[in-house]
Formats: sequence, structure tokens, C-alpha cells
Amino acid sequence: MIREFNGKRPQIASSAFVSETAYIAGDVEIGENANIWPGAVIRGDIAKITIGKNTSIEDNCVVHSATGLIIGDNTIVGHAAILHCKKIGNNVLIGNNATVLDNAEIGDYCIIAAGSLVSPGTILPSESFATGVPAQVKGKTSQNQKDYITIGSAFNIELAQKYKKQGL
Repeated sequence: MIREFNGKRPQIASSAFVSETAYIAGDVEIGENANIWPGAVIRGDIAKITIGKNTSIEDNCVVHSATGLIIGDNTIVGHAAILHCKKIGNNVLIGNNATVLDNAEIGDYCIIAAGSLVSPGTILPSESFATGVPAQVKGKTSQNQKDYITIGSAFNIELAQKYKKQGL
């Protein structure tokens, strides 16, 4: 469901896939080949939400921000993750059920492990692997992990295009 709010209608690239059961409202911009899966909620009702090209917002995610949120390109936001932050970089993996809170910023090529909680105001440098509650950097993202993000992003784009072609 795509809704205008306060005179602002989501802008969605024609190549993007948006599930009919996703809810997108207000000042939201979704880039080329992005994919928004069932149950995702993206609310640009208070501040603008920008989602980059080739980025996946998987099933049952919540994306909202009081200050604006930019999600980079080639990023995967895993099932049921909550993003209520300021910035997610390019080529990032946010694990299933992870939460990234107010004013947090995640650099490029980061991985936030499943179930982790990134505290308000946290700034994680590029290539950080963070896990826990609260999330702490446990090391640098390996080349294998970076490759996994690239492969996962390409897989999601291909799958989304199949859904789109079938009218789902």
C-alpha cells in the first residue's frame, strides 16, 4: 500500500519491486532495483526516508526516523529489523531482528549481527562487524562477508524481478 501523507507521495523507481502488502507513506524515495518485501513498513511521515539502489528491505521490517534516514546502495535489511536511525551505508547487512536506534550511523561494508541492538547515537566506522545488546564492534568485515553481501543483494534483485514479472 503506497500512501500520500501531508502532500508528499512516495517516489519509487520503476525498476523497484514493492510487495502489495508493504506499507509506504509520505516522504519516501526508493531507488532502482530496490526491493521491499511483504509486511515492511516505511514511514516518511515525520522526516524523509531515502532507500538506495539495489537495496533490500525484507519481510516485516520497520523503517522510520524523526530526523531523516538515508539507506545506501546494495544494502540488505534482514527480516523484522527495525531502523529508527540516521544513516545506513552502502553494502551493509543488517541481520534479522536487529534494531538500529535514533541518530545511529552505520558505515559502508558493515555487518550488524542478527538480534543486535545499536544504541542511540552510535557511529560505527566502515567495515565494522558488530554484535550484541548493546552492539559492540568485534572486528572488521572479512572479504568473504563482503562477498556474501554482494551475492545476497544480487539474489534479492533477481528474486524481486521474478515476483514483479508474476504481478505479485
